[in-house]
Amino acid sequence: MTPFLAEARAQFHAQCMARLVRVRADGVPNFADGSSPVSSSIAKGVLTQLPGDPIAGKLPGQSTGKEFEVLVLEFVQATFSRMTHLRPGRWRMLRSSSIDRYEQYAHLAAIDEARRRDRALMAAIAPDYQIKPNIVVLRETEGDDVLNSAGLLVDASTATYASLRQREGGLPLLHASISCKYTIRSDRVQNTRAEALSLIRNRKGRAPHMVAVTAEPLPSRLGSIALGTGDVDCVYHFALPELVDAVASLDYADALELLQHMIDGKRLRDISDLPLDLAT
Repeated sequence: MTPFLAEARAQFHAQCMARLVRVRADGVPNFADGSSPVSSSIAKGVLTQLPGDPIAGKLPGQSTGKEFEVLVLEFVQATFSRMTHLRPGRWRMLRSSSIDRYEQYAHLAAIDEARRRDRALMAAIAPDYQIKPNIVVLRETEGDDVLNSAGLLVDASTATYASLRQREGGLPLLHASISCKYTIRSDRVQNTRAEALSLIRNRKGRAPHMVAVTAEPLPSRLGSIALGTGDVDCVYHFALPELVDAVASLDYADALELLQHMIDGKRLRDISDLPLDLAT
């Protein structure tokens, strides 16, 4: 019997091949840096292990990154919905939603409004807190009927400030922020790190999961996000076992060592690991 997450992963790859992955005339896929022979070789090795036949051509304009976001969102929606026995609650997943709509960051809307009314504040406070993560995972608040469903847990005078408790004007809780980068370049690395640090610095309450999902084939570029701690929780590759096999088969010893270092150091995981990690 095939595990559900294995089936979901296979479906994710099938959708990537049908809707996202494109190849040049020389067979280099669009998740490679075509100017780098190493990147191109590794990406080709990954591609041969994915289901279906690659499609020649290009996707128009900026649609590549957006389509990758949509595919990751669909994967998270399909898989995390099966985790309710591990993580009960009412959950929603959205694309490109401002963080000031959620409980831990609602105060940022008031700061922004004050900035707009006061030129001195506008000059003094940089708007680096204005973040729209590529994908957010939200938990809805719960009414007292749910909280007390297994016995009297709260009443009108108990736990009245808890974020999970539904109240007038209460907002959903930001459970996770997912940064999607189909490929990694230096500017994109800085954006991912800056967003994560802002989420940590500007929150009131528990920090959300902060993760990145990518199809980048070069281990050195993966390391620019994955190595170290304090920014993102972890980086998830859209086809990690296939990436490891491709690097190993090409005998890139240094790249393979770096890749294994990130995996052993719990900084790099496969897309199939993401739903279970979000359930923690």
